[in-house]
Amino acid sequence: MYRGKIRLKIRIDIIIFLLLLGCKQPERDVVTIAAAANMQFAITEISKAFTKQTGIQCELVISSSGKLTAQIKEGAPYDIFVSANMKYPNEIYASDLAVYPPKIYGYGQLVLWSMYDSIQPSIKILTDESLQHIALANPKTAPYGQAAVEVLENYNIYNQVKGKLVYGESIAQTNQFITSKSLEIGFTSKSVVLSPKMKDKGHWIVLDEQKYLPIEQGVVMIKKENQNVKGTQQFYDFLFSAEAKEILEEFGYLRAE
Repeated sequence: MYRGKIRLKIRIDIIIFLLLLGCKQPERDVVTIAAAANMQFAITEISKAFTKQTGIQCELVISSSGKLTAQIKEGAPYDIFVSANMKYPNEIYASDLAVYPPKIYGYGQLVLWSMYDSIQPSIKILTDESLQHIALANPKTAPYGQAAVEVLENYNIYNQVKGKLVYGESIAQTNQFITSKSLEIGFTSKSVVLSPKMKDKGHWIVLDEQKYLPIEQGVVMIKKENQNVKGTQQFYDFLFSAEAKEILEEFGYLRAE
């Protein structure tokens, strides 16, 4: 009688285990991508191409690289971090929050842009007394903002124009300053002025790459629970595919070999 109860308990335990196994939640066919603001347009196109090829959906979160890094450290449920530099992905990796060491997927280019027909962008015009404001992303959190400061310093005009500088929280807000004509001119990513919405709008010039440190844009896979590991790995690999590289080049990024 006692042995019978033991057998019955074992069978019940097995049944419960099998039921729990059968109820295990499948991996979601969704990859959540945290992307730097300069990548907003390019990552949208890359995500579309990835979904078309794999059927896996992408959820995009766009902000400055610095803010996204802070969110990841606080446990934000992102799968991939597509940064505007290598500093922040390295920070994530050093905090043991990344699956692999950071890898460069492309190099960004800095441009000077104005929506005013009367303004032809140039370094010289930045010191003109008629120009009241210059937009740039916050150099503390946005790599393109840091690059803009480096340009001003290397042309030895930072002290002349620092009173004109207006900082956006990210390239996205900086772009709003420029496109709304709230500010006369500003620094942004070449990917923005080449985007479908902005192409052929305003006047812009590509800045000398020798005047700022290379904008090495890096990516990392984030460690997290309940991750769609297969889908995340697929997107990570796709970012380095020939198709993704072509999209990046279309948006003004230099290819990472």
